Amino acid sequence: MAGLNTLTLTDGAWDTEVLNSDKPVLVDFWAEWCGPCRMLAPTIDAVATDYEGRVTVGKLNVDENGNATMRYGIRGIPALILFKGGQVVAQKVGAVSKGEIAKMLDEHL
Repeated sequence: MAGLNTLTLTDGAWDTEVLNSDKPVLVDFWAEWCGPCRMLAPTIDAVATDYEGRVTVGKLNVDENGNATMRYGIRGIPALILFKGGQVVAQKVGAVSKGEIAKMLDEHL
């Protein structure tokens, strides 16, 4: 359920694709059964296209990747976490607007 510029993230590739990335990484923690997650998906894909080359945008299915989900204390989805230099620098929970996501990203570019 990821768009053209949106990565599908996994626990196995977490360190390489998120923590060791040379660009900020926005991670959308989601699940197939989550209605708000499905509503947010087109917005995440649009952000991935808008910020291509500047921010890596990825989606992590919480049902299939329990390690990262537990590691970052994800209790409600959709949850967006922005990583920079391997550290959490911003996060939002719930279906948020494209403008809110852009503001969060722009503050860390």
